[in-house]
Amino acid sequence: MAGGPCRGLLHYKTAKFALTRNWRVGLLHRLLQLGVLGYLLGWVLLVRKGYQDTDRAPRSAVVTKLKGAAAAEVRGAGRRLWDAADYARPPQGGNVLFLVTNFIATAGQAQGTCPESPSVPAGMCTEDADCPMGEPVVHGNGIKTGKCVMFNTTHSTCEIYGWCPVENSTLSRKPLLAEAENFTLFIRNTVHFTKFNFSRCNALQTNDPYYFKSCTYDPSLSPSCPIFRVRDMVEAAGETFGDLALLGGSIGVHIEWDCDLDRPAAQCQPQYSFSLQDRRYNFRTASYYWDSQRLLYRTLLKLYGIRFDISVHGQAGKFSIIPAAVSFGTGIAFFGAATVVCDLVLLYLDAKADFYWKEKFEEIHNGSKRGRCWLLSAGARTSPSAVPSGHSAWEKPCSETRGTQA
Repeated sequence: MAGGPCRGLLHYKTAKFALTRNWRVGLLHRLLQLGVLGYLLGWVLLVRKGYQDTDRAPRSAVVTKLKGAAAAEVRGAGRRLWDAADYARPPQGGNVLFLVTNFIATAGQAQGTCPESPSVPAGMCTEDADCPMGEPVVHGNGIKTGKCVMFNTTHSTCEIYGWCPVENSTLSRKPLLAEAENFTLFIRNTVHFTKFNFSRCNALQTNDPYYFKSCTYDPSLSPSCPIFRVRDMVEAAGETFGDLALLGGSIGVHIEWDCDLDRPAAQCQPQYSFSLQDRRYNFRTASYYWDSQRLLYRTLLKLYGIRFDISVHGQAGKFSIIPAAVSFGTGIAFFGAATVVCDLVLLYLDAKADFYWKEKFEEIHNGSKRGRCWLLSAGARTSPSAVPSGHSAWEKPCSETRGTQA
């Protein structure tokens, strides 16, 4: 065969095994193997369940209903009863629901002209020139008519065309619907894991028509009851109902599904958590009516309350041969890596690294060995006098263990 660089392409390498009685490297090897075994059994199989195929994108449907009743005084309209049709927005429920806990009412508004409120800086004036006709009042309630008029004995404001009288800004110091803390929120959530064609509902499947009229969610006593008391939800979010109900806020309701489909379906239960997302939440709405003269009037309500944002997340897992094979294959590869680490320590970091290097690697050239080689003999001993210095009595020359033909 012609010589040259290409000749090395035809060389063949084969593994050579040698038993090294180095307890430090042996201990390191066992510790690495133990660590790999603990990682494979503890983390990959038990915690991460690496033998399962997973579906982390379930389809979800949420239906909500608020129940309860309270009475409160409405300025200009007297005492009024509030039920689910009044304090729940939107009334049909969904992932986002608003519960009224406080409000400011401005009754008997009709379109016309009136002084702007002194609480609006852009509406203040000292003369007509400060109120250009046709200019909207910034953050105000209408359009300027060009006149500066007296709002009361101490303030002059621009006259506006809008809904008059202007909005009342006096807020009660206590929530007007304080009874709302005992209202209940029904949350029905259904998830479907399409990969496994598996569906689950958070409500208990029962034929008892009175169950949902009497139960209240409790993580220990009634985990399958989807009816939550408003006060309990607010406190679970780290807030008190009285403080949040006064100016409103937003509560996040998180529903988490973690289903092991290798177990009975009844063990697939959701976990609920609550978090305070924001303080201060309000918006305006109005109810319209006509008087006997067919004039249009309205009652303006500035509503403060608690907004519930419901989010659903989850995953389901089931045994599958492919992820199981991948997990076990990864574990076997890590076992091999432990051997590589010990070889590196032995050949590069140990005090006798040069000796181990010569013993591990041997070149056979043209039918003869290059250099002397000592191998482990498991079946025979040589006499102590025949063993070279630095070698074990369990070793004997390579020429005695195999022929010299390549």
